[in-house]
Amino acid sequence: MLSLQLLDGLEAGTDEAGRGCLAGPVTAAAVILPPNFNEPLLNDSKKLTEKQRQYLRTIIEKSALAFAVAHCTPKEVDKINILNAAIKAMHKAIHKLDPLPTHILVDGNRFHPFKKIPHQCIIKGDGKYQNIAAASILAKTYRDDLMVALDQKHPQYDWKNNKGYPTKKHREAIGSVGITAHHRKTFRLLPEQL
Repeated sequence: MLSLQLLDGLEAGTDEAGRGCLAGPVTAAAVILPPNFNEPLLNDSKKLTEKQRQYLRTIIEKSALAFAVAHCTPKEVDKINILNAAIKAMHKAIHKLDPLPTHILVDGNRFHPFKKIPHQCIIKGDGKYQNIAAASILAKTYRDDLMVALDQKHPQYDWKNNKGYPTKKHREAIGSVGITAHHRKTFRLLPEQL
């Protein structure tokens, strides 16, 4: 069972999805859950099925006191690097929250202070705190939806299945037809042996 909140006041959990992808944005979400919230199924999005994530997304969106999702484009990723783009996407998501939180729980070990709101980085936080797990589910499902939509314009990369991650089919398509504006040019898109 994941913990709920550390502090009194409004605590937001934040997490991102898509850091290891070759294409598409890095997407972050921020979620403030009510103090009495308890959903036993809630967990790190990577440990859930697609069906469970969609089910939980509906519950999170109905129950949250506030939630927001934001993206950093492949161009931003190439310009400021993936870590900074992930943090920037988290900042954009937190900025959209209404009300703003009084404390921020961040999945992972790196974050830049947001305004003057105290924050705490928690490694594997999406498996420890409900608000971070909720953010991980929103970030993942919104990003997946976007990649499925982009797949309709670029079906050769199989984004509807791989969501931009470096699968064999994705890399073969890069090798045969090249890249799109949605690819991250600073990432190693093809291994040297290809």
